[in-house]
Amino acid sequence: MRFTQTPIAGAYLIEPEPHADERGLFARTFCQTEFSAHGLIDRYAQCSTSMSKLRGTLRGMHYQRPPYAETKLVRCTRGEIFDVLIDLRRDSPSYGQWFGTRLDDENRSQLYIPDGCAHGFQTLSENAEVLYMIDHEYVPRAADGVRWDDSFFNIAWPLPIAAIAERDKTYSNWEGRT
Repeated sequence: MRFTQTPIAGAYLIEPEPHADERGLFARTFCQTEFSAHGLIDRYAQCSTSMSKLRGTLRGMHYQRPPYAETKLVRCTRGEIFDVLIDLRRDSPSYGQWFGTRLDDENRSQLYIPDGCAHGFQTLSENAEVLYMIDHEYVPRAADGVRWDDSFFNIAWPLPIAAIAERDKTYSNWEGRT
């Protein structure tokens, strides 16, 4: 696996190194030893999946408040998405910045999202499936989010929004939160 630091402190794009032959390919998507050697979380408490039917569906921007903050390892297993994280850590050198990248079932890349960052994505294909490895179990009372269109972050989404959850429409803007 290749680990590439993103502009967000502690966030990595992780690319598999597939071995191909006449049968197809094989690639590791996780290795406890390699993750640990890069200083990354190497144990996960939960694995979740989502499927979005419509191209242009937006899910996010979600996070869990401390002490239940989540580190996520995200991979698109079917179709393609534009995956985004926002650094909400006020003491981080990349505070307030966002990073987005294309994840799809061909590049098989993953995005490692450290706790303290909000996460979301927009589907670039129909029937997109996303797999999440999460280091902390979901705690509903700690769930929170920020608006996908918050001008403080100014995320450049690639498509018009085709579908979004009511919950995601009701999040407040980030600026002014303590």
